[in-house]
Amino acid sequence: MSTTNTPDPEGRSNSHDDFRRPCCWKSSRGMEATPLLSAHKMGEFNLTNRVVLAPLGRCRSYGSLPQPHNVLYYAQRAAQGVLLIAEANTVSETSRGYPHMPGLWSQEQVEAWKPVVDAVHAKGAVFFCQIWHHGRVSPPEFQPNGQAPISSTDKQVTPQVSHDGSILEFAAPRSLNTVEIPDIVNEFRIAAKNAIKAGNKILNVVISHTVTTPH
Repeated sequence: MSTTNTPDPEGRSNSHDDFRRPCCWKSSRGMEATPLLSAHKMGEFNLTNRVVLAPLGRCRSYGSLPQPHNVLYYAQRAAQGVLLIAEANTVSETSRGYPHMPGLWSQEQVEAWKPVVDAVHAKGAVFFCQIWHHGRVSPPEFQPNGQAPISSTDKQVTPQVSHDGSILEFAAPRSLNTVEIPDIVNEFRIAAKNAIKAGNKILNVVISHTVTTPH
């Protein structure tokens, strides 16, 4: 793609390289736009700009393991000082809710994530890891032995329309006993430690769909 500049009615450059520069656009009127592309210090991290790759579930981690194409996917979106948040990682077999989501409950998964994290860091980018639990929004086929998903409630989720037009139906969840809650906390603890082993420094923890608190 050519990076030759062409006139812009607002006096801005449309060079491809300009979109990577840590600065604000200035119009011919002298007004600064929103500093989306300006540098930002976030704790110990010096970010080149404020554009962040959000955690997007790709559903391409077959067998709950990141694949070589995951390495390519994140490396393509990494650049010096850019913040990327990884797609959500399930914390246990019972926390799954979608097909082919990555996990971080085993050493095998740690090893599978390492080349992804290394590729992102090699580009100079900042990589956060997200860990989560689906709670009651988990069809029985994703549960060991087809058991009911766990939640803080026994209320069933109403059927939902999927992206392909199909209807998703959910089983009635099993409400956790108080004595079981520490087990869930420990699953998050193990996943967090595994994320660090894989090379991540920061975690984004998500507890969704009434795992611990009912709506």
